[in-house]
Amino acid sequence: MELGIYSFGDRSPDPVTGEQVSVARALANQLERIKLADELGLSFYGLGEHHLDQYAISNPATVLAAAASITEHITLSSAVTVLSTEDPVRVYQQFTTLDQLSHGRAELLAGRGSFTESFPLFGADLGDYDELFEEKLALLLRIDREDPLTWSGKHRTPLKNVRVLPRPYGRRLRISVGTGGNPESSIRAGVLGLPVVYAVIGGQPERFAPLVDLYRRAGAAAEHAPEDLHVTMGAIGFIAPRSQDAKDIFYPYWLQTMKYGARARGWAVPTRADYDGYTENANALFTGSPEQVAERIISVGKLVGANRYAMQMDWSGVPHEHVMKAIELLGTEVLPLVRKEFTD
Repeated sequence: MELGIYSFGDRSPDPVTGEQVSVARALANQLERIKLADELGLSFYGLGEHHLDQYAISNPATVLAAAASITEHITLSSAVTVLSTEDPVRVYQQFTTLDQLSHGRAELLAGRGSFTESFPLFGADLGDYDELFEEKLALLLRIDREDPLTWSGKHRTPLKNVRVLPRPYGRRLRISVGTGGNPESSIRAGVLGLPVVYAVIGGQPERFAPLVDLYRRAGAAAEHAPEDLHVTMGAIGFIAPRSQDAKDIFYPYWLQTMKYGARARGWAVPTRADYDGYTENANALFTGSPEQVAERIISVGKLVGANRYAMQMDWSGVPHEHVMKAIELLGTEVLPLVRKEFTD
């Protein structure tokens, strides 16, 4: 199984020091982390799209293009591209350019996103939420598979016998779809034969097993090859040499994000006791020692048949030095344990 990282470039004011890193510093930190992940043999680094002040990345493709120049092996992906408010033609060009720069290491992860700030920003109607995504995903796949292309739809001008350039480095651009746990999204990905990425942002990851089964059954019914039905599981957590240190370092930053979510979505703010329950043996939050985190990745990975696990460890701007150490532990201690379990 592959291991990797994903990030949204969090730069919230530090809940411990009150400091907020600049956008320039946050982007430089991301490039250092991606370079380290590549050097350690991690397989994937994904950058998400947000349009809010507490995040540094609104255009993942630009940052990933910079990363392509300083890495050699790692897959460079969005995590996610909010396709509903993007032009599929332009998005495709951005990621095929990245694919050419990186000699085939680009991945475009398309999704609806967990926030909606891009809708008013780009003049999209939230009332068209589902319809926009369906039409734009269909167009994106047509662009990848047909050259030249003739197409017409409801939400953009028609295309008549056009070439969308550049083309990918290989035959196709790797296009995945992201979901937070909607059964219909799993079915759609399976029917289309697309790789799927499950964003696990709360609760035990074992609850996604029925969705992965649904995805694979839908893919088999649509006669897609099993090797094309690729599953990535996402996890939130943090790694330190000692389990308690990992929990203590990560807690104030995790709580900061939970407080933001409580204000935005009406959640109850969790307590430290709640957090300790979520992190016990890296149960719901993969926060602990390298051995604990490896055990959870192995157990859930085997249960759902995951091909890749990707961790987010920089919630609310966990300090850069802590994130770099956590990435080092993921590559030097967790990865060998996972590889041994899945190759024996």
